[in-house]
Amino acid sequence: MKTIDLTALQVVSAKDVAAAVREGATEVTLRPRAVVTPSARDALRRHGCAVHGDGQAPSPAPSDADSVHAKLFLSPQAEAVKAEIVAAGGKLWQRQYVDGNGGNISFRLAENAVLCTPTLVSKADLRPEDLCLVDLEGKQIAGKRARTSEILMHLEIYKAVPEAKAVLHCHPPHATAYAITGRVPPTCVIPEFEVFVGGVALARYETPGTQAFADAVLPYVRKHNTVLLQNHGIVCWADTVTHAEWYAEVVDTYCWTLMLASQLGAPITFIPQEKTADLLAIKKRLGLPDARLDGGMRECQLCDLPDMPGAIAVPPPSPAGACRTDGEDVEAIVGAVTDAVMAALER
Repeated sequence: MKTIDLTALQVVSAKDVAAAVREGATEVTLRPRAVVTPSARDALRRHGCAVHGDGQAPSPAPSDADSVHAKLFLSPQAEAVKAEIVAAGGKLWQRQYVDGNGGNISFRLAENAVLCTPTLVSKADLRPEDLCLVDLEGKQIAGKRARTSEILMHLEIYKAVPEAKAVLHCHPPHATAYAITGRVPPTCVIPEFEVFVGGVALARYETPGTQAFADAVLPYVRKHNTVLLQNHGIVCWADTVTHAEWYAEVVDTYCWTLMLASQLGAPITFIPQEKTADLLAIKKRLGLPDARLDGGMRECQLCDLPDMPGAIAVPPPSPAGACRTDGEDVEAIVGAVTDAVMAALER
């Protein structure tokens, strides 16, 4: 065991703890009434450093729960998921879906244990040993690096959607272009998009890393596996990390294709509604969510079509997933009401 003397410091920061750990510290000694920042306390706990001070006993030994989490974090199951997260992070960086230290990935290992990427690490440089383990309240319970600051959004999705095992957030440029214009791509254009993603929602802008940011996706994630984050990027959930990364690829390629098609000067053709029903049946068999599968297929159009022919964007759906009733739909409703009134007057 090695003790590092920090009594010269009135305020102990995470940087000071990191320096002590690099020197091989297993214990640190603090001056009387030293101020230890919250991030420094987290760092001391993560590295298992005992704390001594004037009249202060060493910090308590790890609890049984800490031991269980440590074993889970180093289990073969966790190591396999860590490798999958690292691979997905590399693909995101190669496809330019993240820049700098942007984006984050997580996987729910157990009921109250979620593996996640750390903050301030490029997905191109990510290694298995960089990953963190947190509980469903966001408290870090294992890992040497600090967790991503945006983990709260992931955790709210896990709480709201039991089927969600993996969550991935990134900034693919074409999908983000839709997010910053407050529009979403229309449906019924390309089969793969219909089956694996389908209609996407648009969550309001909130400051990243806050609880409000996490809450903004909740109205949508039960019926959509992909949500555009206004002025930010996208978030996808799936049963595996790899599948969540696939959905990010599918939605960005779809948005890119629509943008390219708009430059050809010809209207976009849409999949007929009866054929769209076939695709939705495939989607239902795969167990993938879609607002159109929620009992409203008879009342609503299956395809979310633009108001203007050839347009490549539509207004985002309401949080409740309600269908728009405009154009021919409104005329049909008015006609039906008129017929019912006239029939009643003739009686």
